[in-house]
Amino acid sequence: MKTSLLTLLVVLLGVILWSGTADSTPERPSEGHWIQLFNGEDLSDWDIKIRGFDMGVNYKNTFRVEDGLLKVSYTDYDTFNEEFGHLFYKQPFSHYRLRVEYRFVGQQVPDGPAWAFRNNGLMLHSQSARSMGLNQDFPISLEAQLLGGADEGLRSTMNLCTPGSSVVIEGRFREEHCIDSRSDTYRGDRWVTAEMVVRADAVVHHIVEGDTVLTYSRPEMGGGAISGYDPEVYREGQPMKSGYIAIQAESHPTEFRKIEVMILDPD
Repeated sequence: MKTSLLTLLVVLLGVILWSGTADSTPERPSEGHWIQLFNGEDLSDWDIKIRGFDMGVNYKNTFRVEDGLLKVSYTDYDTFNEEFGHLFYKQPFSHYRLRVEYRFVGQQVPDGPAWAFRNNGLMLHSQSARSMGLNQDFPISLEAQLLGGADEGLRSTMNLCTPGSSVVIEGRFREEHCIDSRSDTYRGDRWVTAEMVVRADAVVHHIVEGDTVLTYSRPEMGGGAISGYDPEVYREGQPMKSGYIAIQAESHPTEFRKIEVMILDPD
């Protein structure tokens, strides 16, 4: 009886010690925690702003959730008349890692601009949906441009476009509206994993399938390439240290099956 009791006590002590060790093991800072911005069910926590419509009006059900996918859809459109749209997550971020899985599907809606063929974007450090003008086309932001390849020719993805913004690359101020990355071309309806590492206004990295394809720094407001904005919001030369994340709708159907963010330690 005494031997059995002693054995039981030893086992219990071992379990307690093991549990305490497991709980107290520090997590490596580089791993962090992924937060799912898209819940796979609906558009709760997201704000919609489509050109020509008040915030919250989802014109022709452009943004929708079907079969667990977040879709930019033009099923209910007959033609496209520059109803550029953006879907904004509800809160701003500053130091973070954003990861999405996306693909282009189907045909571009009639009268969509030629440049918008298999074209979408992830807006970083964006102004809020609420601060956009009624007829504003694109938010002041840094656009990680998503592009799908045609049947022939090269077409990189995760380029940088700068609506109302400008950046520095390799020590040089860049005035071009769009700057190509060095990514491969991704054709058809294959899923592509894209990541962005954003460190306030210090540095931003664009990553495709694990490969860093573009890096820039010192983002600030300026450069034009937007219309219909509130001049009180657009402040030339102001550093862009934080902002909202938004998804575009530019006339080509696009699907997202994962949108997640990892908050990074500012230090």
